[in-house]
Amino acid sequence: MKIEHVALWTKDLEKMKQFYVTYFGATANELYENKTKGFKSYFLSFESGARLEIMSRIDVAGKNTGESLGWAHIAVATESKEAVDELTEKIRQAGFSVAGEARTTGDGYYESVVLDPEGNRIEITC
Repeated sequence: MKIEHVALWTKDLEKMKQFYVTYFGATANELYENKTKGFKSYFLSFESGARLEIMSRIDVAGKNTGESLGWAHIAVATESKEAVDELTEKIRQAGFSVAGEARTTGDGYYESVVLDPEGNRIEITC
């Protein structure tokens, strides 16, 4: 078995799509829209085969207010510590938040934590 994709509700579909395409090399499919339900989505595909579905619907609202029960983050693997550092700095220079500076964790990962445009946590690791 494998996880086919994970999905994320978003308020600004286009901004989120651009973030993942620009910084994580995702490829987006064509916009899917169900006008009856007020639903729109993109599937973002990554080189590894993983997919992230970003979705919006007119009746789904709310604000990400930090840590809570449920999904905590996604992790994106790079090829080296230098790649972690470079991508983290590129995202910082573009004005996005770095929630955790690069470090070696207790379980041996080298990682940083950045926030996407809507505050979702992304671990950049190697």
